[in-house]
Amino acid sequence: MQFAPRWLAVLAAAALMPLAAQAQAPAYPAKPVKVIVPFAPGSATDQITRAFTTKVSEALGQPFVVDNKPGANGMLGADAVAKAPADGYTLLFGTNSTNAALKSLMKKLPYDQDTAFAPVAYLGQVPLIVAVNNDVPAKTLRELVAMAKAKPGSVTFASASTSQLVSTEMLASMAGVQMTNVPYKSGPAAMTDLIGGQVMMFTADFAVMLPQVQGGKVRGLAVTSAKRSPAVPNLPTVNEALGLKDYELIAYFAAFAPAGTPPEVIRKLNEAINAAANSKDIQEKFAPIGFTVEPGTPEALAQRTRTETAKWAKAIRDAKIEPQ
Repeated sequence: MQFAPRWLAVLAAAALMPLAAQAQAPAYPAKPVKVIVPFAPGSATDQITRAFTTKVSEALGQPFVVDNKPGANGMLGADAVAKAPADGYTLLFGTNSTNAALKSLMKKLPYDQDTAFAPVAYLGQVPLIVAVNNDVPAKTLRELVAMAKAKPGSVTFASASTSQLVSTEMLASMAGVQMTNVPYKSGPAAMTDLIGGQVMMFTADFAVMLPQVQGGKVRGLAVTSAKRSPAVPNLPTVNEALGLKDYELIAYFAAFAPAGTPPEVIRKLNEAINAAANSKDIQEKFAPIGFTVEPGTPEALAQRTRTETAKWAKAIRDAKIEPQ
């Protein structure tokens, strides 16, 4: 019996060891965080991600390092995050391409789009601009459609993302015309060829397109949102330009982590990203390109992702785009 106190002390110390270890575990983030952008430098996703991660880095005290992995409509970058450790040190700043539309565009993905990611935070959304090379005779979208009807397949259009591809194919389908897609690896590369006249038409987000329209390097014809954009109030909507009722397509941006990432990490990231979205300088920086923020919970992003996945599946079917 004289050894009982000693054994009790040993047992008590053993019981406290997990608590001590937990108390000594470094708070997240304890090292730099890799943020994968599944599109090229200079794209809207890249510009928005870099602005947000600068704010998040300041708030959480660690570098958030952007790593561009473009290709296959965002699939390459998304795949890298899907297969990364679920520890919060690899994030995807994705879009409707990577987290809603890809499963309808591809016959097979190297990951399960519905289960591979943990929603973190919604960043915001932006409409697209339909534009043509300055040498194209069409001065309006209706005139461009007339050109396409007169000679099916003669109008070429660039695409480097799901939004760009689906927006134009859906427009062509609803207008009853055939156009020829020319795929590109990045939006900036497609823009270079639009300006140079290698392609006739390009529908892209404001970040890529608006400076070129305002600079007179390409001719803007319409915006893809349901309402005109305050950034370019002179451009009609596609619905206005063609007398349609149901055309609308916007690009959105959101942060995701690998499935299984600890809830407390998700919560901390969500709070930091929402704070960035609410900051005056982020809003002022991107208002000129039509970007609107919409902070929310991870649960709200999960619901939005389910809704957008169904919406994009219908848009892709309606545009008669065959899975590749």
